[in-house]
Amino acid sequence: MKRFRIAAISYLNTAPLMWDFEHGDAGAEFDISYTLPSQCATNLRDGSADLGIIPAAAYASIPDLTILPGVAIASRRAVRSILLVSQVPLEKIRSVALDTSSLTSVALTKLLFEKWWGADRTFVPMPPDLRQMMEGCDAGLVIGDPALKIDRSRYITYDLAEEWIRLTGKPFVFAFWAVRQAAVQESRDSLDLAALFQDSRDHGLLPANVDRIARDWTPRLGLSEPDVRSYLTESIYYHLDAACIEGLQLFYQYARECEVLPAAPSLRFLDVAKAAAL
Repeated sequence: MKRFRIAAISYLNTAPLMWDFEHGDAGAEFDISYTLPSQCATNLRDGSADLGIIPAAAYASIPDLTILPGVAIASRRAVRSILLVSQVPLEKIRSVALDTSSLTSVALTKLLFEKWWGADRTFVPMPPDLRQMMEGCDAGLVIGDPALKIDRSRYITYDLAEEWIRLTGKPFVFAFWAVRQAAVQESRDSLDLAALFQDSRDHGLLPANVDRIARDWTPRLGLSEPDVRSYLTESIYYHLDAACIEGLQLFYQYARECEVLPAAPSLRFLDVAKAAAL
């Protein structure tokens, strides 16, 4: 039986999800590669990965995916790492640089402008280099670790999760684990993927392990340990629960209506009974 190939994201916010794979025995079952969110989607689409933590937007365009229940990268408040950074007030923005490492946040940015902020904007894909973005456009979308390091006192910033929650009253789901159907069919029956990834999340969020992640990541990001800890425990919500599923479905609905994404298929979970019980 071949080993599962996992495409994971190389940002701080996935560190708790990968705990058992990096510090326990779970990694022995898989070949793991770390990349950017947009590349995770590409790897699942082209079959070079069997399972990945995909941007929510990618589910609308990659066929035959099944979602692992219960685990997500979501937010129920300001997320701090998905920012629209602007040199001018929102109503004066005419051009927006979009971080090429993102899919879901790009779709969310376009949706927010189309549905609520005014649709007459120009969008320009760019690498997440804030100086380059600000030289070429009025505003820039920056995600992940680069967003956490932005000096927000220098710019007008809009936290996109906070904006979505304010406008809809729903949490926002940025990413979740998904597996190709062909890989599920080829896997051995004893491999409980849903339990493996839920357990890894739970272990990664134990206070002692969050403290260890904070110590490890503080020098990488130039943030304080309390900032890293609060980001993981307060800004990010790691459960794909009923409220998050409602928010995800609303995102797909609005994205289709605004022609930001194609129509997404129905949410299909690896274990439907377990997902329905969340």
